[in-house]
Amino acid sequence: MSTKPLKIEARKSPIHGNGVFATRKIKKGERIIRYTGALRTHEEVDADYADLEENGHTFLFTLNDHYVIDGNRRGNIGRWINHSCAPNCEALVEEDAKGRPEKDRIYIEALRDISRGEELTYNYGIRLAERHTPRLKKLWGCRCGQPGCTGTLLQPKR
Repeated sequence: MSTKPLKIEARKSPIHGNGVFATRKIKKGERIIRYTGALRTHEEVDADYADLEENGHTFLFTLNDHYVIDGNRRGNIGRWINHSCAPNCEALVEEDAKGRPEKDRIYIEALRDISRGEELTYNYGIRLAERHTPRLKKLWGCRCGQPGCTGTLLQPKR
């Protein structure tokens, strides 16, 4: 029986804390990993995390209008993938064919070919309802170091 080598591993990142790195070449369009964690309602997440001081670090991933994936609880290695202003991956929501929002899934896919040893990144796409003050932009500061880096994980308001 042959087993495929793992395609990713977590280790210390030059971008921030832990990161996820390719252990082999990953082809453009390849589905790399499903982002997992506890399925929770927005209300549950708000209640649990409302009293915590914001620190610009999150494992919460909005799945849809009903649910959030909480990578703090039962999360996998996908929670360690860092943000970049020039990402090599993207997060895609796969909606349940029967329209059940609790069955929707998040997958990380390669936007381009990724070399062995390269850190995986995607744009977190964080949108806050409140005004993007200098304090919030600093709190949600980007450390990707890419040319054209916006300096923040916060996305422009639409």
